[in-house]
Amino acid sequence: MPLTDTIHSVLSRKGWGLYSVAPERSVYDAVQEMADRDIGALAVIGPDRLLGIFSERDYARKIILLGRSSKETTVGEVMSYPATTVCNEDTVADCLRMMTTYRLRHLVVQEYGRPVGMVSIGDLTTWIMSAQEDMIGHLHSYISGSYHG
Repeated sequence: MPLTDTIHSVLSRKGWGLYSVAPERSVYDAVQEMADRDIGALAVIGPDRLLGIFSERDYARKIILLGRSSKETTVGEVMSYPATTVCNEDTVADCLRMMTTYRLRHLVVQEYGRPVGMVSIGDLTTWIMSAQEDMIGHLHSYISGSYHG
């Protein structure tokens, strides 16, 4: 069942690692990095730990709507903190519940207190859709008599 699959499984397919930015970098630089990588959020990492997360939502609400300059504002001034984190063994259902409850689009995955990846609501939706397509294929094979279990 795709909802009971672990985030470890999702990251194994999607890929480990995450993109990050230092808190002293400008918001402009962070938005450029997100655009270049076609991603919606960056982990904000200080010298020794995860500090927060900077997302497109932070940019829209804390820069654009407030008329601030993205070149003169640092990521550390507008990041969301603390970042909401999950571990490898949390399930897709656990993560979707957190995202829905706290109105989040990204979760940082930690292992032994270190950030090792990030999952978005899009990643989890893609995971579920892929699992459903696999199930439909198996059912089709079963119904047509070509299923070999």
